[in-house]
Amino acid sequence: MAKASKGDVCPDVEHHDLPSTTKVGRVRPSLDDRNQDQMTQDNTSATRSGIRYGDPTVLGLTIGFIVLFVAFSLTDPEGMTAVIGAGFAWTAKTLGAYFQLLLLLTFLIAVGVAASPAGRARIGNRERPDMGTFKWVSIILCTLLAGGGVFFAAGEPVYHFVVTPPAFSSEAGTPAAVPNALAQSFMHWGFLAWAVLGTLAAIVLSHHHYDRGLPLQPRTLLAPLLGEARMRGVFGGVVDAVCVIAVVAGTVGPIGFLATQMSFGLHTLFGVAEGYGTQLVILLVLGGVYVTSAITGVDRGIQMLSRFNVMLALAIGATILLLGPTQFLFDSWFQGFGTYVGSFFDMATMTSQTAPDWWMKWWTVFFFAWFIGYAPLMAIFVARISRGRTIRQMVVAVAVMAPLATSVWFTLLGGSGIFYQMSGAIDLGEALNNFQFDVATLTVAQALPGGKLMALAVLVLTTIFVATTGDSMSYAISVVNAGHDEPQPALRAFWGVAMALMAAILLYMGAGQIGVLQQFIVITAIPVSLVLLPSLWLGPRAAQAMARRQGVVAS
Repeated sequence: MAKASKGDVCPDVEHHDLPSTTKVGRVRPSLDDRNQDQMTQDNTSATRSGIRYGDPTVLGLTIGFIVLFVAFSLTDPEGMTAVIGAGFAWTAKTLGAYFQLLLLLTFLIAVGVAASPAGRARIGNRERPDMGTFKWVSIILCTLLAGGGVFFAAGEPVYHFVVTPPAFSSEAGTPAAVPNALAQSFMHWGFLAWAVLGTLAAIVLSHHHYDRGLPLQPRTLLAPLLGEARMRGVFGGVVDAVCVIAVVAGTVGPIGFLATQMSFGLHTLFGVAEGYGTQLVILLVLGGVYVTSAITGVDRGIQMLSRFNVMLALAIGATILLLGPTQFLFDSWFQGFGTYVGSFFDMATMTSQTAPDWWMKWWTVFFFAWFIGYAPLMAIFVARISRGRTIRQMVVAVAVMAPLATSVWFTLLGGSGIFYQMSGAIDLGEALNNFQFDVATLTVAQALPGGKLMALAVLVLTTIFVATTGDSMSYAISVVNAGHDEPQPALRAFWGVAMALMAAILLYMGAGQIGVLQQFIVITAIPVSLVLLPSLWLGPRAAQAMARRQGVVAS
């Protein structure tokens, strides 16, 4: 395949015949489409036969990272904590504004692409989607929202209620602080976070994979810029490995934190002994669930687990809305979302020059860097499950509808927490000042209608959220390693087991080492952000190339 020259980022625009189209630009597969499908299949087959279980560079670097991180944590935990802590602090202070700008531009450009005529182009030369809308949206929500959707949904709004965010001047703990607290939470889990996880990068990957036959790997994001030949070599393997390491760090953290949260919850609710033994059993069960799901693939296990997850979340949400502080929740969401929109740019562009360093480091920059670390593999996953959807549908689902659903979820759990905090039914001030979000989640859940039963349901939901992230990321990491979208079941199982085992070892050393690993993902956001950066201009060009090829826009 020809190397992309300077100024010719999408060379196939000039060389492909346009496929036949139906009304309103719906694509009917043409001979060229079938040839492109065959090209992708041929490349995939070649990759399978060449490297059955993974790229040696990717496997070597990622496994080496896991071994070294665990080894240094065992031999010198204080030294490891100090080094990563220093790197985390430097990255947050020096590059925080860069991370924020990357997310802001990604969202704005993605919305522009979706609104343009090119937004009608379909992904993967398919007229019909591979899966139904509810299943598709369920997988997107569960995979991208992850365990943080429950872990932080209850505690973060309450934290911002008792500690006023620097973007606002309301008195903490008063009714005036309610919309501001929710708005700040919406910023961290809203349009910007979701956009970087599956819009522009997913468009670039979709075009170069489905239309040009390149693999679904992070290196493909740089192929139009640096050339396909270079990306097929060791340098491409290093790019993939860095992105995989970021996801491993970001996924092992929630897996480990879930074990501590479940252990604490079972002890509080049922008197089960709290300790490493209980945490290990939880990890074994969790690992068994998500490894089995990952082995069965996107169309079976991952899809079924995500659908059950969404149904349980809807049931919990409906119970809270109907039996909880209904009017307060409605009012809080409208006021909070209005404040979010009205203060959007103020919050999005706030830096350590106008806000305390510690606050920016542990809140906005931490979350945004975390999402950047996940972004390439999440984009791969979104591109894989969105075949047959239009670019507009994908962007709207990921960057608009999912954040709206997230804001409602944060209002139901976090808004209820604020209500009970205001009424004096609970007091989370001390726990949240110590960042004990597991305590906050369980305390709020017990205060909800149903008490112990609701708390148990929330724990189960958290577990399934983490499981859906574990299975999806085990699958995505295996796709990156194998270079095609049907990796060997043994490879999927290996990565699922490896992440659970890493969490178990770090928990044995103390939950603090899980926190150190979470800080490490902020450092990995530096190279990963450079992989994503070209998508700001390659994404619109790829969308335009897809639209021209499909006859959606004039060539």
